Amino acid sequence: MSEWTFLTNHAQVLLCVARDAGMTAREIATTVGITERAVQRILADLETTGYLTRARDGRRNRYEIHPDAPMRHPAQGGRAVRELFALLTSPVPALAPTPTPAPMHAPKGEQKNVK
Repeated sequence: MSEWTFLTNHAQVLLCVARDAGMTAREIATTVGITERAVQRILADLETTGYLTRARDGRRNRYEIHPDAPMRHPAQGGRAVRELFALLTSPVPALAPTPTPAPMHAPKGEQKNVK
């Protein structure tokens, strides 16, 4: 059976940068579970398409996320990546109430006579 995840590696890398703008490509690679080279390609993609800006800070890169950039898939209808961050960092609402378990035995006075 093939392995799959709900979020693409691009989304995972963007979320890492959103959590810590000073993460190195190696740290992001370890967190996401991909190669450092793949992270570098993804960061370049995200920069080229306007999702983040890269700036040198000494020997390291620092990233600035552009949270109002629209998500690219037509199903999101141009919603901003800010909404994805909000969704993934907010508490999950209950989708359905948890059913109350049925009593194991009938209350006193309502028990049936079993012969």
